[in-house]
Amino acid sequence: MSDLLTLTATPGRLDAVLAELSGVSRSQVAGWIEVGAVRVDGREVTKPSAKLRGGEVLRVTPPPVPDATVEPENIPLDIIFEDEQLIAVNKPPGMVTHPAPGVHAGTLVNALLGRVKLPEQEGFDGAEGFRPGIVHRLDKDTSGVIVVAKTVAAHARLAAAFKERETQKTYLAIAAGTWKAERPAQVDAPIGRHPAARQRMTVGGVLAREAQTLLTPLAAHPDGHGRTLALVQAQPRTGRTHQIRVHLAHLGSPILGDTVYGRESALIGRQALHALKLVIPHPASGQPLTLEATPPDDLLTAWVACGGQVPELLTR
Repeated sequence: MSDLLTLTATPGRLDAVLAELSGVSRSQVAGWIEVGAVRVDGREVTKPSAKLRGGEVLRVTPPPVPDATVEPENIPLDIIFEDEQLIAVNKPPGMVTHPAPGVHAGTLVNALLGRVKLPEQEGFDGAEGFRPGIVHRLDKDTSGVIVVAKTVAAHARLAAAFKERETQKTYLAIAAGTWKAERPAQVDAPIGRHPAARQRMTVGGVLAREAQTLLTPLAAHPDGHGRTLALVQAQPRTGRTHQIRVHLAHLGSPILGDTVYGRESALIGRQALHALKLVIPHPASGQPLTLEATPPDDLLTAWVACGGQVPELLTR
C-alpha cells in the first residue's frame, strides 16, 4: 500500500466506505480515522460513523505499521483435529486468542507458531493485533473449541463460512438468576456497545445489531435463595461480541463467575462458559466437520458444587 491513498467516496458511513474502497478491514480503517489519518475534502475527520453523501475526496495517510513479529512459544495445546488446511484446539481458560496491544506472549497464536506455520500475510491488522490464521475468537476466560486456518485459502473459506452463518456453534454455560430455565428460550435481542461502559456490550446500546441465541436447559434446580441455577446449552445464531453472556444477563441469569455482566463466584474463577462443539464446512472438501471439546474440570466441578449432577452426555 502506498504512503497516501486518494479515493472518491460513495454514500455511507466513513469507515464502511473506506474499508470497501481500500480493501482494508473495517476495524483497521476505524483505527486510521480515530488517529487523524483520514481527511474528507481536506478536513480531518476522526469519527468512523461520519456520514458521506458521495463524491467527497478521501485522503488517507496510513500510520506506520508496528512490528508484527510474534515469538513462537513452546506451550502445550490440546489438539482436537489437524490436517494441512486447519488446526482445531481446545483452548484453556485464561489464554488470549492472539497478541494485541499490551499482550505479546502466552497467546494461542504464540503457542501455534511454536508448532505450525500460519498464513502470516493474512495475519496483521494494526487495530486488532497480530492474528495469523484466526477466523473467530473466544474470550480470554472462555474455554473450548477454536479453529485456526493454516493456509491463506483455508482462511478465506472459513472466514466466509462464519460470515455467511454456515457454521453451527454450541456452548455450555452455568447460569444463575431469575430465569426459571424450565424450557428452551429463543432470545432475539439486538446487541450494541454500552453507551457509558465502552468495554461492555448490552441489549440495545450503540449501533445495535441483530442477535439470536437458542438457550436449552440441560438441568436446573433452585438455590434456596430465590434463584435458579441452570446448566445451559447455548447455540448462537449470530456472532456478536459477548453474545451468550449478554443474552443470559438480559434474562436475569448471568453466567456464574462473570464479573462483567454478573458477579464473581467462589465456585469458579472465571465465567462458566465453554465452547463445546463447532461444526464447519471443511475448507477443502466442503463437507461438514464436527469438532468437540471436553468441558474442563473447573466448570463441571462448579456445577457439582452448586448441587447439580453432570448429564451423561458430558461424561462420555
